[in-house]
Amino acid sequence: MEGPLSFASFVGWRYLRHRRGRAALVAVFVSLALAAVGAGLFVRATWPGQHLPWAFKIGAVTLLLASALAALVAILVRAFSVFTAVSIVGVMLGVAALVVVLGVTSGFQQEFQDKVLGVNAHVIVMRGGSEFPTWRDVQKKLLQMPEVAAAAPFVFADMQAANGVLQSSDLLVKGIDPQASGRVLDLPKQLEPGSERALEELGRREDTQGEPGVIFGTTLAKKLKVKLGDAVQLLSPLGSGAAAAGAKIPAPRTYRVVGVFFAGFEEYDKKLVYVHLKESQRLRDIGDNVNGVETRLHDPDGAVKLARRLEKQLGAGYRIIDWQELNHNLFTALKMQRVVIFLVMTLIVVVAAFNVVASLSLVVTSKRREVAMMKSMGARGSTVARVFLVAGVTIGALGVLAGTALGLLICWAASRFGYPLDPKIYLISSLPVRIVPIELVITAAVAILLALVATLYPSWRASRLPPAEGLRQE
Repeated sequence: MEGPLSFASFVGWRYLRHRRGRAALVAVFVSLALAAVGAGLFVRATWPGQHLPWAFKIGAVTLLLASALAALVAILVRAFSVFTAVSIVGVMLGVAALVVVLGVTSGFQQEFQDKVLGVNAHVIVMRGGSEFPTWRDVQKKLLQMPEVAAAAPFVFADMQAANGVLQSSDLLVKGIDPQASGRVLDLPKQLEPGSERALEELGRREDTQGEPGVIFGTTLAKKLKVKLGDAVQLLSPLGSGAAAAGAKIPAPRTYRVVGVFFAGFEEYDKKLVYVHLKESQRLRDIGDNVNGVETRLHDPDGAVKLARRLEKQLGAGYRIIDWQELNHNLFTALKMQRVVIFLVMTLIVVVAAFNVVASLSLVVTSKRREVAMMKSMGARGSTVARVFLVAGVTIGALGVLAGTALGLLICWAASRFGYPLDPKIYLISSLPVRIVPIELVITAAVAILLALVATLYPSWRASRLPPAEGLRQE
């Protein structure tokens, strides 16, 4: 088995090779030199602390990608026949598109997950009713679990904020324990420069019975034109109709802005407000009750398993929500989008596979004499088929390698470039890119499999060529 396979590999490789002259070699060196210049300019344009015009950055990244693509094409044209090079380029572009699309969609999913987990806990424990008097016992039990890194109570209240004549729309005011919640949420990392002591200031103002503190999102702070130290009012969004119906409406109260945070998620930055836990309890007039206890785990992927275990341990009357359930619609939509995009982009590789069929069919036609000579010397049809199978798999493998390299280069350039996005539309401020190794392996395997399938017909056709017919035509 070693002999026929080695022979098929040698012959299949020779059928694809076609060295060209000095002009092609010069094109390779010129394109590589341009790629090096483009890489230098791009690194210079995206170096931290540089403030260069966008036109310069776009020109640098365009030169880098265009020259890199030209270098790959020049190398392929230099080493292989035109039809073989076209087939490899087709596979390369399809694989590169898949790598880039998967990198961007994975980046969006990871970015959304990080942003969501930055302002939401991994597992939330709530009571079925409006009262939760046993929250301290639940918090203590949670902290005793090895999977739990931190746990903290919280209270939600729907309010509005006003700064003179400027008034916001409905807000979600979240009461937190400054010390415990700082370990559950990413709030300490999200605080803007100058707000580093915001959580400490929340606790200090509550303890001294001074003007209570509040932490605003950046978008909300800009809308109300407030800054650190300014006074704002939180008031109930309920109108006079609710008062006439006998509903209790919290009286407006003045707060002092002690911090501004940037979650990177527009929906949170413009609607979420943090106050001290006791202050939110006073707003809601619920005494020592809370809405729930939120926890942070050492491993977020274990949230579902822990939630199911808590349902059994705590018993009836409690509602356990993990972060995936809390954001089920968002992450389900992202996963479905990735699957659909992957299938659509795979069609590009399928189209490239037809180039492989055409290229190998042309090779079969042009090598009829060689095939006839191999058969007349005793080669079996299966040996001839293996020759063209090797040729097709070689085209696929080279296309996959070149496409993966090009795709990774584009992903690296996009990540370093930091292409800005409108947070009002995309919810995040820049294009995220995340490379998952297993996805690269799957992409490569799919592309090579398609290339292998594309070689079946030309290989079968070559194995069926009659030796006498090939020799007679010569």
